[in-house]
Amino acid sequence: MYEITLKQTMSATSTSDDSTLIKQIKSGDQAALRSLYKRYADRLFAHALRIVGDPATAEDVVQESLVAIWQGAKRYRAEGRVIAWMLSIVHHKAIDALRKQSNQELPLLEDRLPDNNPQPAENTQRQERSAALREGLNQLSVEHRTVLELVFYQDMSLKETAQVCGCPVGTVKSRLSYAKEALRGVLSREGLSAEDVG
Repeated sequence: MYEITLKQTMSATSTSDDSTLIKQIKSGDQAALRSLYKRYADRLFAHALRIVGDPATAEDVVQESLVAIWQGAKRYRAEGRVIAWMLSIVHHKAIDALRKQSNQELPLLEDRLPDNNPQPAENTQRQERSAALREGLNQLSVEHRTVLELVFYQDMSLKETAQVCGCPVGTVKSRLSYAKEALRGVLSREGLSAEDVG
């Protein structure tokens, strides 16, 4: 009970702190922008990286997003969490970056997945599972991968994911369902289940 109350209090505090920072940014406080960036830098970069697949491009996307956050703070309507608003800006900048490099082949998702330094005895088996998962993820469209990333890695609700992607909640649900089913199919063909890679 105490743990739940503490978590709710911390979440509410974070949200009010974010709102305070946004108000300060609206009034031209650059230190507030730096504080907000410091709080969410890893999440913003991870989201950009999952979409564009290249660390340098992801860094550019985040920098462009910070400029957009600075310029757009006055238009922020305080609907939902600040992080969802920020991720929606990163999302759109990342999609724009993909469009600019559309003539180039997208990098494989395997280059984007973190290496968890497995023990030597597990290495071969883990590599096989990871390869199957990467194959499945690489077969998904950017839209489907993005929904998976927001829901499972960024811990966004379906409503927040819809806000970030700029589409209805029903579309998010169908993309999520399709993406999970497609991954299950690839893993099944490799003789694995979702639990084997999780």
